[in-house]
Amino acid sequence: MDEYRIADRVKGWYRAGSINPAHNFLLNDTTIISKKSYEHSYKHNPSISKQVIGHVYNDSTIFISDLEFPMVIKGDFIPHAYLYKIGYVIRGQGSLGPAPLPNLKYIIYSLTRSTKYRSSTGYRFQDKLVIELVDLDVAANNLNLPKIVSSVLGTKLLSENNIVEDDERREIDKQMLSQKLFGDYSWFDVYVKVKRYFDYDGNKPKLSKDIFKISEVYQQVFRPYRVVYDTKTWQPVLM
Repeated sequence: MDEYRIADRVKGWYRAGSINPAHNFLLNDTTIISKKSYEHSYKHNPSISKQVIGHVYNDSTIFISDLEFPMVIKGDFIPHAYLYKIGYVIRGQGSLGPAPLPNLKYIIYSLTRSTKYRSSTGYRFQDKLVIELVDLDVAANNLNLPKIVSSVLGTKLLSENNIVEDDERREIDKQMLSQKLFGDYSWFDVYVKVKRYFDYDGNKPKLSKDIFKISEVYQQVFRPYRVVYDTKTWQPVLM
């Protein structure tokens, strides 16, 4: 399934009111089911975990940074998804279900601007649905996750215990987030800058150069497929 078809499918489910808030699963037959439905189905048919090809996070937000750079603001989910793909389960991580997801390929965000938002910086996203998706393997490789996971977990997967403990998960997250992948900036630095620029300080000229550079590297690291739909016409729009 190509990116266009996935985005169009997510739009269709959103438009029909059939996609739940927060965590959803895209199956290889293009069905999208909620986390609750997935977990219920897994109890009766564990092979459903092999049918999952995408994780769809659906939400509304008051923050423009979420809509502009979803993979930075919410992207610390990526290492968790990668762990599930390569055969691990994170203890206490309920958002990805009870079993590894060997065919997980896409991380997808479906985001709208909350009507509670009153800032003039968010007018572009009024009545818009932002869908952005990345190929998990591409993102994981560009984020150096294979090397990081190997350094933290070693040969753990070769044993019977494929459970990632909380301290191990935190260490993987820490190593990924501390990398200076965005020029001279770590992930946390970028998070703070885009939050300041879009949500708090407004479009300050002194941050514009940084945001432009971050945007360039964002494209290189995540290679996202992004489409914005007008929720009145349901047609793609340029933004």
